[in-house]
Amino acid sequence: NMNCLSGIWWSLSLVLVWATPPVTSSWWYMGAVGSSRVMCDNVPGLVSRQRQLCRRHPEAMLSIGRGVAAWTAECQHQFRRHRWDCNALERGQRLLGRVLLRSSRESAFVHAISSAGVVFAITRACSQGELKSCSCDPKKKGSAKDSKGHFDWGGCSDNIDYGIKFARAFVDAKERKGKDARALMNLHNNRAGRKAVKRFLKQECKCHGVSGSCTLRTCWLAMADFRKTGDYLWKKYNGAIQVVMNQDGTGFTVANKRFKKPTKNDLVYFESSPDYCIRDRDVGSLGTAGRVCNQTSRGMDSCEVMCCGRGYDTSRVSRMTKCECKFHWCCAVRCQDCLEVVDIHTCKAPKSAGWISRT
Repeated sequence: NMNCLSGIWWSLSLVLVWATPPVTSSWWYMGAVGSSRVMCDNVPGLVSRQRQLCRRHPEAMLSIGRGVAAWTAECQHQFRRHRWDCNALERGQRLLGRVLLRSSRESAFVHAISSAGVVFAITRACSQGELKSCSCDPKKKGSAKDSKGHFDWGGCSDNIDYGIKFARAFVDAKERKGKDARALMNLHNNRAGRKAVKRFLKQECKCHGVSGSCTLRTCWLAMADFRKTGDYLWKKYNGAIQVVMNQDGTGFTVANKRFKKPTKNDLVYFESSPDYCIRDRDVGSLGTAGRVCNQTSRGMDSCEVMCCGRGYDTSRVSRMTKCECKFHWCCAVRCQDCLEVVDIHTCKAPKSAGWISRT
């Protein structure tokens, strides 16, 4: 089942490549809806409900493709100092599928951030007029009041409710086919990801009064940069709660009674993560051999932790950096190029550096 999910994301990440025609092509404007059936039928891993949405909203698949790129980059940023660095995504769906087969915290994070990525991409596409099925938030019209006084809704408020509705229908479609514990875990984490995007919706305003005074204001709601969502879900990953199914199979209870019951904003998982120290296909681990580590750190990126006690190699390299930067009135910063010699530390490989085989 989880290989199916990774197959969907891997396939949709290619949608931008093969479904977007070149600028000189005219076929996109000649009945693109008719060709949507061909496109949607050739994306592997989709369940019937997802294929229906794909055929009905082919332009939305291009937006989802951008969302895949956004959440993949964010996942890799958040895990850049971690033994599992989310780069299994670059090695194809098989390795990612192995990670998702486990009901681990990494799987919980991937489900949440990918669901958030779809919300963000669809909502942004609505505001930019790229989708026929939605536009700016139609509820943000007329006058309103906040702590600063009265204002008029104007501009283009991000239609986050539509983005969440579409993401719920598309991403959750596969999980709703199953009623097992893993499906419930995935649905919970998918929802936590969607809620995280809405959490950072902010009100922006423009003043129209005399000399820029705010006697008259026009305001709109806008999503924050996706990094805020990533940072928030990273904190939720670190505080993820291990759960077990309750007796009637309809929900979760905490595995350790000393911990609080998870809220709808928390990430949940069933099983502990592997250590990701060595290359192991069965758990989707690339290992840490050759990874750059920080000799002075005491965190997850330290050479002791990152290299799993195997030690590290040090090489001295030269690189160009900006130096002696000066501010010039007005308004530029000019720097010189300087040659810098630094030591790079990389983790040693285990004695057997090949893939582990569990036969």
